[in-house]
Amino acid sequence: MTLNVKVKPGSKLDQLYYDEQGLLNVRIKAPAQDGKANDYLVKYLAKQLGLPRSSVDIVSGFTNPHKRLEIEAAEEVVRVRLAAVCG
Repeated sequence: MTLNVKVKPGSKLDQLYYDEQGLLNVRIKAPAQDGKANDYLVKYLAKQLGLPRSSVDIVSGFTNPHKRLEIEAAEEVVRVRLAAVCG
């Protein structure tokens, strides 16, 4: 499934939440330099979704806060797990 997210690197804590428009936002501690934030984002999302790291891949937005990710899991599974994590 494809997942669109907005990422804010360099945050004080890691957090997943939906904004007023319903877009998934991800705050991560990793800095936005030398691909560290992208690598951390993939690891963080995989962990939150209970998936192996290889199941999460950035498709576009490598240097942009708006990213499109490809998740190798059923859409229903991802949505249920996101609902549990985001509260």
